[in-house]
Amino acid sequence: MLRLRRESKAVFLKNKCSESDAKGVWIGGDHPIVVQSMTTTDTADYEKTLTQVYALAMEGCEVVRCTVKDVPDAAGIPHIVKRSPVPIVADIHFDHKMALAALDAGVAKLRLNPGNIRDYAKTKEVVELAKSTGTPIRIGVNMGSLAPDLERTMGHTAEAMVESAMRHVQILEDLGHTDIVISLKAHDVTTTVFAYRLMDQRLAARNTPYALHLGITEAGMLRDGTIKSSMGMGILLFEGIGDTLRTSLAADPVEEVPVCWGILKALGLREKGFEITACPSCGRAEIDVLELGQQVEAIAKEYTAPVKVAVMGCVVNGPGESKMADVGVAGGKGKGAIYRKGALVGTFPEERLLGALRIEIEKVIAEQYPEFIGELQLT
Repeated sequence: MLRLRRESKAVFLKNKCSESDAKGVWIGGDHPIVVQSMTTTDTADYEKTLTQVYALAMEGCEVVRCTVKDVPDAAGIPHIVKRSPVPIVADIHFDHKMALAALDAGVAKLRLNPGNIRDYAKTKEVVELAKSTGTPIRIGVNMGSLAPDLERTMGHTAEAMVESAMRHVQILEDLGHTDIVISLKAHDVTTTVFAYRLMDQRLAARNTPYALHLGITEAGMLRDGTIKSSMGMGILLFEGIGDTLRTSLAADPVEEVPVCWGILKALGLREKGFEITACPSCGRAEIDVLELGQQVEAIAKEYTAPVKVAVMGCVVNGPGESKMADVGVAGGKGKGAIYRKGALVGTFPEERLLGALRIEIEKVIAEQYPEFIGELQLT
């Protein structure tokens, strides 16, 4: 059973593209855990960046981060903010002028470590503007960017990351800014998990339950990165830690989004789109389960209703698995049986199987998920 989610201070990310700020996104509190990603395009090329932002949003990404590293990026970010369908976060590191430009553009949040600006007067200028615009700040500590003194005295440890983050937190608090989100990312699962656990304890002890942004940094290529991210963030979310997440993959950022949603769905924390249960196949299978599963996945992409579908290779487990799904299909030799809520609907030849399955899926949507009736394709 999942632990109760930790209590956290909620922050609001405005969406400047919408007519109403109510269309923004809340992170923390009792709000749903938010899915994020980051563009890989040149922010200065705002048309190309907006194309990627829209692709991410269509996949289910709810917040998108863009780098603002130089003057051309700063010139592009206002166009992105004004036309983005989701809140835009500006990724800032050392140049306070880029942070000021991003705030003037109306970004929803800054990703900024205030101690990295070095000059206290410049840090204060940024924080004061963030306060006046009501813009939250995410403190993002990565294992590869620890302060030299902490790296020297504490090494590459979870404790060093937490200490680094708390230094940045203290700067913001001293300047009166408490709309804070914190991330502590290492490239390995165990260090990341220990860091977030320790931070959770530190925040609870000082009664400042800031929202936590989860992630495994530099997780790797698509397959390995998905495994590491699922393990690390899955452990933390299971323990009730985390308010928003990003899967950092060396891949098209659109690939990150379904991984995040998959983690949340697997833990029963959020629902979006089909949940497909498929058997691993075996010698009993009289149909190509992989091909059938891929065909069902293709159908699933056409809907966002949270329909549960079981794809089985034979009639041995098909009826039992289908009782736990909204719709089930059990393959046979040249034919297949379709079940709805565990009851046999009928047996169909292989060439009619997917069409019959779609009909039952749409019946389920119409009966159980009326808010998604607009997705129905059959009449």
